Formats: sequence, structure tokens, C-alpha cells
Amino acid sequence: MADPLDKATSKAPPTLGEGCLSRYDPDALGGDDGTDFPGAAELWALLRSTSGEPTPD
Repeated sequence: MADPLDKATSKAPPTLGEGCLSRYDPDALGGDDGTDFPGAAELWALLRSTSGEPTPD
């Protein structure tokens, strides 16, 4: 049986900063890293409208 953690240990994208300021390098991210979310703006607007928060014009 294959180790279930093998996939979790795949190569991570490069990071910028150190410690609590560490973050993935946005220039190094691509579609294979899960960064493609074409419906993000629509989802954000829907969530804000259902929460009662004012939406920016």
C-alpha cells in the first residue's frame, strides 16, 4: 500500500520572508498550485450580501 502522506510532501512553491511573515511567492504560483479560482469575485459578493455587510461600489 502506498504511503498516504507521499502526496502531502510534494514540492512546495518557494516562499518569501521568514517566520510569521513567511508566505508563498505569488510570482511562482500557478494553476497546479490551486491558485485558479475564476468564481472568487462572485463568491465574495454573494457571501458579503448574505452576511449583511455593505458592498463597495
